[in-house]
Amino acid sequence: MTQDHTTSPDAAATAATPWRPSRTVAVVLAGGTGTRLGLGIPKQLLKIAGKPIIEHTLAVFEAAPEIDEIIVLMAAGHVAEAQQIVDKAGFRKVSKVIEGGDTRNATTRIALDAVGEGDVNILFHDAVRPLVSARIVRECVNALWTYSAVDVAIPSADTIIQVDEEDCIVDIPVRSTLRRGQTPQAFRSGTIREAYRRAEGDPNFAATDDCGVVLRYLPGTPIKVIDGSDENIKVTHPVDVHLADKLFQLAAAQAPRLSDHRSYTEELAGRTVVIFGGSYGIGHDLAELARRYGAQVFPFSRSSTGTHVERAQDVEAALKTAFEATGRIDYVVVTAGILEKGALAEMDQDTMDRVLQVNFVGPVIAARQSLPYLQQTKGQLLLYTSSSYTRGRAQYALYSATKAALVNLTQALADEWAEFGVRVNCINPERTATPMRTKAFGEEPEHTLLSAEAVAQASLDVLISELTGQVIDVRRAPGEPVVAVPAQPTAPADDELSSGVDAG
Repeated sequence: MTQDHTTSPDAAATAATPWRPSRTVAVVLAGGTGTRLGLGIPKQLLKIAGKPIIEHTLAVFEAAPEIDEIIVLMAAGHVAEAQQIVDKAGFRKVSKVIEGGDTRNATTRIALDAVGEGDVNILFHDAVRPLVSARIVRECVNALWTYSAVDVAIPSADTIIQVDEEDCIVDIPVRSTLRRGQTPQAFRSGTIREAYRRAEGDPNFAATDDCGVVLRYLPGTPIKVIDGSDENIKVTHPVDVHLADKLFQLAAAQAPRLSDHRSYTEELAGRTVVIFGGSYGIGHDLAELARRYGAQVFPFSRSSTGTHVERAQDVEAALKTAFEATGRIDYVVVTAGILEKGALAEMDQDTMDRVLQVNFVGPVIAARQSLPYLQQTKGQLLLYTSSSYTRGRAQYALYSATKAALVNLTQALADEWAEFGVRVNCINPERTATPMRTKAFGEEPEHTLLSAEAVAQASLDVLISELTGQVIDVRRAPGEPVVAVPAQPTAPADDELSSGVDAG
């Protein structure tokens, strides 16, 4: 459809009057049923990265300073489930969770009634686009100061063809003028209400989205298009679930950094931290840092306490020691790991067993043994991966495989343990200056490595955060000083953090 840009009386009146909205409302459209995914539940309730899709989506608008209020339009029969998610997550901006209509346009009409009268900015967003960015939300709201209708779109990487009823090509539009529409779609309330009022008088009214309604029934109204993002996908088909999950894995989740020593002390004083692999490298630095802020820290390792993380009896004894001394366990951290290089076909059985036992079986044992303690404190399990988890590398087959397994373990346990209030996260540091890395790779230029202390600080921030099911990337900031760590050949390999090593 070609838009007529002739200025209408309505558009002229809008341009003459400064726009002064009373508030900005995000309407999250969650009316889908998941039919195309073959699910027994609406797709917005499907869990990705440890949380329902709709929870990820709502969290973006909850955190956006431009948004004052959120209204959720939920699929029939599932309003109570959506309300439970809102209540459990503590979303304070959500004012209503109500049932949507049979169609997208019917749902929009219900939403307009829920918003009420007055001059309001309204953003309509698909609940199953959980990776919408804060930047997109901000630009949509900002654009409403100038335009009364705003869409989000990205260029089409593919050539678009038009076919007839027999699937024969009848036209190939110029790709440079084409965009792929996304959401949010944002409107001044008067504009979208007037478009729907006019649509009601059309017996042939049908539109696939709200900008289409404005385009057809308010043809003189410019619709501003802002840049979307490739990540802002809509979870519609089975493959989208896998793509969204991978995008969440790759997203660099950030834990909030507290402002001063007192704030950290308030969070950590009296808390109990158990660290497996706490004698060297990141585990050691994390122990020292947590102690500095008043935490009671219990580091265990093969060399210092004779604790083998791959032995269930050793892990059980370590946790019992910490609990009997303090009466609680708030955080369990597993930094123990080993890195053995070499082709899999040439690796002996003892080496393979050691890598698998320490790098994967150990964290699994620690997780199982820790849960009863962490349930009591609503605490957190923290694991460590490596950038190699995203792609296995030659000479590091078992190492990369175990690091990928820990990411999957993190996300699965975050889902399983959500009902207990126990959080599970995974740190993904870039190449880090630790004794283990020096032993494996020799001396390297200091400016290319992340300091173990920086990873420890990021780990501490994650421990006291509300994050769960996340892989948190830790990267060296430009100009960050690096602490040189001398090789300690006498230290057993599993006392140092291999999970922070980027084998590349």
